[in-house]
Formats: sequence, structure tokens, C-alpha cells
Amino acid sequence: MSEKSEKSHIRLDADVLVIGGGPAGAWAAWSAAKQGAKVVLADKGFLGSSGATAPGGTNLLYLPPDPAQREAAVQQRYRESGYLAEPAWIHRVLDQVYDSLQLVESWGYPFRRDEEGTPLRDHLQGPEYMRIMRRAVSRAGVKILDQSPALTLLADEHGVGGARGISRLDDRDWEVRANAVVIATGGCAFLSKGLGCNVLTGDGLLMAAELGADLSGMEFSRQYAPSASFASVTRGRLLNWATYTNASGEVLHAGGPRAGDFLPRMLHQGPVYAVLDKADTEEKRTILRNSHAIFFLPYDRAGIDPFTERFELTLRYEGTVRGTGGIRLAGDDCSTTVGGLYAAGDAATRERITGAKSGGGAFNASWAISSGTWSGEAAAKFALSQEKAAAQRNLKPAGRYGLSAGGAADGGDALPADAVIEAVQREVFPLEINYFRSEPIVAASLERLHRLWEVLKGQATGASVRERVKSREAAAMTATARWMYTAALARRESRGLHAFAEYPQTDPAQQYRLLVSGLETIQVRPELVGGCAADPVPTGSTEHHSDFMKEAARP
Repeated sequence: MSEKSEKSHIRLDADVLVIGGGPAGAWAAWSAAKQGAKVVLADKGFLGSSGATAPGGTNLLYLPPDPAQREAAVQQRYRESGYLAEPAWIHRVLDQVYDSLQLVESWGYPFRRDEEGTPLRDHLQGPEYMRIMRRAVSRAGVKILDQSPALTLLADEHGVGGARGISRLDDRDWEVRANAVVIATGGCAFLSKGLGCNVLTGDGLLMAAELGADLSGMEFSRQYAPSASFASVTRGRLLNWATYTNASGEVLHAGGPRAGDFLPRMLHQGPVYAVLDKADTEEKRTILRNSHAIFFLPYDRAGIDPFTERFELTLRYEGTVRGTGGIRLAGDDCSTTVGGLYAAGDAATRERITGAKSGGGAFNASWAISSGTWSGEAAAKFALSQEKAAAQRNLKPAGRYGLSAGGAADGGDALPADAVIEAVQREVFPLEINYFRSEPIVAASLERLHRLWEVLKGQATGASVRERVKSREAAAMTATARWMYTAALARRESRGLHAFAEYPQTDPAQQYRLLVSGLETIQVRPELVGGCAADPVPTGSTEHHSDFMKEAARP
């Protein structure tokens, strides 16, 4: 290697590499370091300010260790999950969060207290929480690579061994060799302009799939969030104080909670406007502003008083961020079927705690803490038990899609990444395709996505950092959309976040999870709740659910 190339390339050796710097990644890095592992964390943005949690606030599953109270809460969620969750996992999360939040308080988080001085650990403000997490990770001795998106995992016949990526800060490629990798890259929101979601493009899902990992719960991705049409803030709880009207001023709904499909149905018919006029006193308005200050920033900047002036609403697609799907976990320690590879947070499936229901809010936040802690500890123990260091392994890049050795297209006329992304968004954003799902409409969309995949696979345009990252994001979003719709077509019923016009009822015989795998040809196979995965069923199969169940029952 020449002196010039040595200087332009960052090379690090570690025991554990964590990819992603949201709460799950931070907890994974801290947990691995506490086991005595040498840890590197690479974040696409800046650890502490990027991702869906950092700019807002979140509730948490914080319950006192009262067996009766916890069991009641667990059973309620189990029912709401469409019976796809596992009560034992929900109990594990409750236990872990209870302990972890005491740690967060000891690190300096100022939890509110009740009149008796008892800390109320059921809510975290994102900016303060993530500032504290960055400090905890740094103090644990973790090497942090900010603005350093990962592009491909490294692997050999034994499993994963690190990753390669790009440093945006100095335009250099980086390589980290580590015997264990935790993917904590979040879900995929398809660049829908939701606050904090611009880094969540499914990169970790693609990297894991390229090594043969399964995904699960991808059909439970029909999730949108309300926002002002000119803004990116998608925290919609304050809209319970709103009166909704159509373009002509006709009242559609006046204050209080709305039916879950209220806004999609109304927006499907035309523009919808809101005004927070149910907060009709200065005291109420002050309380709302203090409870969620970030909600009001875009209105203040636009010179709109949301308490007295109407503003137009839209729905921003949240995909698998507030959906449920992600990398399938093969063990209680958040391991995958790939040696040395672990998944945490929204990059991992949340079905074991949320089932078919959205994990948005308290469940996702609590899952990030728990899965991050478990995966980091397990990854460290795995890495430290290996006889050969990753630096001594014959590792090769596993990435195959949206990449090229020199940054130019590998043959053929490659589509610009931005054009690919726009094409994918045309398939996943429209309510008439993805929310009001109909079997022929989704099937036609999936066929267009398959054709798009044939055009872009193995190609990349441009050599700049932005172009290389965008090309990989385009491939990840295309792959994620194909997995989502393939799984949706295989679940011919309505359950939780997945609903089909042709199959409006929940079918008790389909009480199983759906695993998807593959990139060229996508395969689907069932997994009994708490059971083992069966042999693959070919994509496009028309077998009835009873055939799925026969497959699932096979040893």
C-alpha cells in the first residue's frame, strides 16, 4: 500500500464494532465495553443528535417490580400484539428497563419527581438523554466515529469480522476489524422527512441480508405519522387538542383522540387542516408548550399561531421505524444466524415484544435499551472468546448492491441514486398502495420494485462521498420495500399493522410469524411463535395458510 493510500484510509482493530449511534447503539457500545471489550462505534450522523429519539421525547415501559401489576400489563400487550408477542420477552424488557433507568439517573438525567420525591422514570427527553448516553459511552472507553456511515460488512467462512465505510468529516474510507458486530442502524423510513429519520434508510437490514440473515415482521410496516405539511415534526399527541376541518371549513373532528385511520381516510378524500383551539386558555397553552416544545418550533418559525390559525396536515411514512419488522433474532442474546452478528433496536424485529402492533413510543424506546444492553454484552463475550483476532482473518467485503470498487457504474447505464430513491418512494408513500392495501395493488407495486432492483443491483453512480452513500441507501430502500410487500402478500388476513381489503378479518390459523430472506429471489417461510423456522416457501407461492402451518410444524 502506498504512503498516500495509507494516509487516506482509516484502519482500526477492535473486539466489537457497533454500527449505529441511536439509543440501541449507545447501550450496546457501553455494555460491550463494560465486559472489557475494545469497542468502536460508527454512526452515520453524530452520536447524541442523530436518529429518531434525539430530537424529541419518549415514554418508557417503567413499572415497579410488582408481579401482579407487571403481569397485567404484559397480558394486555400480548392480546394487543395479535398473539405474536412472547410474554417472557416483555417481562425481560420490563426488568432491564427498570435497572437501566436507575443507571441513567446516576449518570445525571434529571427525572421528574412526584410530591413524595419519588423519581418518575417513565419519560425521557431525547436531547438530554442522548447527551448523557454519549458521555457514558465515551467514559467507557469506546472509540466513536461520527459522520461515518458503514457501507459493507466484512466476513469469512466463520461469520462477520467488521465493516468498511466512509468518513464524511475528512472524505476517507475506514475499516474496522472486529470479531463481533452489533447492527443498531435503526429501521427504514425511506427519507420521508420525518424528524430525525433522515439517517434511517434500512442500511443495516441490507448488510445483514447480504450475509444470509433472515428478517421478520416486515409486513407490519403500514405506519404513518401526522405532521404539518411544511414541517418534519411527527409527534402527534398534541393534535388531540385540535379541531379538524376540510378545505371548505367543514368540521371533521373536534378534539380528543381520533380513530386510528381517521387521518388516512380524510386525507384520501382531500386536504385536511387543524387548529389547536381546544387549548382555549393561556394556562392550557403554556402547559402544552412546556410539555413538548419541539412540536411548536416549525409553527413559530413560519409565523403561525397553531392555537388560533389553521394549518394543513400531511402524513409522513415511518415504515419499519414505528413498524415492527427487522432482522430476525435467533437467540435471547440478540444474536442472528450469522456468526458474530447481533442486532438491536429498530434494526431488529420487535415482534417478540410488540407482535403485530406498532412498537412506537414506549415499546421501541424500552426495546432499544434492553436489546442494546443484551447484544453488547453477548457480542463482547463472543469476541473475547475467539482464539484468532479479526485482524488475522481473511476477511472480504460482503456488500454486493449499490456499490462498486471505484465508485463508477459497473457496466450498463446505472440509474442515479436519487432517481432510484424517488421511484421507491412512489411505491411506499402513497396511501392508496401501502395504507389501504389491496392484494392486486400491492402485487403490482412489488413487480415494479422487482424490475427496479434488476436495474440498480451491483451498480453505483459517482465517486463522491454523498453519491456513494446515496447509492447504498437506494439499494437498501429498494430491498426493504421488496421484503415488506413480499411478506404482506404472504399474510392473507388483517392483523395489527397489516390490513388487506380482501381479507378484513384476523385468521386464527395464521398466528405465526413470517420470515423473509434473499435478495435476488425472496423466500418466505413461517415461524411458529416461540418455535423454529421451517423450510422456505417460494416467493409468489399460492399455497393456503394450512400449507404454511404444515411447513412450520416440520422439525
